Amino acid sequence: MMINGKKSLFYTVLMAGALMSCGGPKQAPSEEVAKSGNPVFEGWYADPEGIIYGDTYWIYPTTSDLYEKQTFFDCFSSKDLVSWTKHTAILDTAEVKWAKIAMWAPSVINKDGKYYLFFGANDVHEGEIGGIGVAVSDRPEGPYKDLLGKPLINEIVNGAQPIDQFVFHDADNDEYYMYYGGWKHCNMVRLNKDFTGLIPFEDGTIYKEVTPKDYVEGPFMFKKNGKYYFMWSEGGWTGPDYKVAYAISDSPFGPFNRIGEVLRQNFDMANGAGHHSIMHVPNSEDYYIVYHRRPAGVKTRDHRETCIEKMTFNEEGLINPVEITTEGVEARTIQ
Repeated sequence: MMINGKKSLFYTVLMAGALMSCGGPKQAPSEEVAKSGNPVFEGWYADPEGIIYGDTYWIYPTTSDLYEKQTFFDCFSSKDLVSWTKHTAILDTAEVKWAKIAMWAPSVINKDGKYYLFFGANDVHEGEIGGIGVAVSDRPEGPYKDLLGKPLINEIVNGAQPIDQFVFHDADNDEYYMYYGGWKHCNMVRLNKDFTGLIPFEDGTIYKEVTPKDYVEGPFMFKKNGKYYFMWSEGGWTGPDYKVAYAISDSPFGPFNRIGEVLRQNFDMANGAGHHSIMHVPNSEDYYIVYHRRPAGVKTRDHRETCIEKMTFNEEGLINPVEITTEGVEARTIQ
């Protein structure tokens, strides 16, 4: 299903010289520049993970609704960041027998020709069934099948609720690490080669707590110029103080010392801009931050929409503050 969404066309006017009120040089023909607009597609979607496979952008979000209605995942694909195709119900509770409600924050990674979707389910508390699961497919758009028949992580360790998982492949040592955690705690674990279990770190531990200052949930990691950029969400997801912050480390284990905020709030436009991910176009300096926000004036808890902005860095490698916009980003294909 092709989603037209709220796409915007902006125009770049090319001037041939100084314009005069009359008798001056004529204005050159305008050039259409397509932009994504924000939100990038229609519907209430939150916690978006954006990722690139080949020449295609993918976004895997949470369906933003009451917990008992969060029983499936949709995803979206695009060749240019402007026109998006919706893929419905790529995984649901009918396939994952132990998941009943609150399917949250999908994170997809490709390995050996398979696509693995990690997710949280059931808003699990101590002694309950739920937590982080894994599903697998031959295609990024699914359908996905439950890999384990049970949660990969069901227990609460170091105070971290097992939700908001992000899988990071460190190409330097070919290790797959998963960062996860709600309730203001973040753990890091090491995945085995087929993603069916956890294996100890070199010191024998299974779980390492890596919680930065002010962390609440939504961890994300990427690597640039040999540095590890660790990002997370702060504040309360139901309120206007939700935001994204980051740290930079020489190691995937940290320490992750908070540097500052990334998304600049604009309460005239939206609030609660947070729970994000980063897409990097290979062999380029083009980075995009994908996030959700709640429109200005809207108080409905679950009215969250998925948006995209360009993200840049200064000469020292620090992330420049990102302004939230209604325009979104310019069309960008991947060669």
